[in-house]
Amino acid sequence: MPDVAIRKMALMLEEIRHEGGPAPQTPLLRAASLAVIANPFAGRYEPDIAGFMEDLKPLGLDMADRLIAALGGDPKRVEGYGKGAIVGQAGELEHGALWHVPGGYAMRERLGDAKAIVPSTKKVGAAGARLDVPITHVDASYVRSHFDAMEVGLNDAPRADEMVLVLVMTTGPRIHERVGGLKASEIEGKDGLR
Repeated sequence: MPDVAIRKMALMLEEIRHEGGPAPQTPLLRAASLAVIANPFAGRYEPDIAGFMEDLKPLGLDMADRLIAALGGDPKRVEGYGKGAIVGQAGELEHGALWHVPGGYAMRERLGDAKAIVPSTKKVGAAGARLDVPITHVDASYVRSHFDAMEVGLNDAPRADEMVLVLVMTTGPRIHERVGGLKASEIEGKDGLR
């Protein structure tokens, strides 16, 4: 498979102090790591693309490490995660799906015992396209307090023959969460759901 050619990387960090209600004791941190890479399959249909997932694994680990560092350096502080991809217009949606395994498993590996499936989204878009990356709790997908999203994008990416790969991590639930459901303190940790 081709080497991963990175044009640029970006890190976004949000510190959310309130959403109109009382300020929490500790602000919520949301961070996104983005990598703009050349799409080796742009401009043509390639039947066998799955091998590129293996090539993307080191990038996924690097991006996960950058997120953990941005959130204070302690993997135990991370409570939510998600991933996504924006494929340039000379590519296809399936090229973004190549990020599922390397992106998800990189975060799980770096976070230790994370059990929940890493939610994901992808789309084909032009330079400047935005993506809402879904977020759930790292150990149990049914924890409603951690259902969230982070909008990401770069003004000059993806170019037609590129992809923007994204990982997102958060340090807690939505600020002012109060819609009930399974609480983080009630997680059984057996199946990634509850």
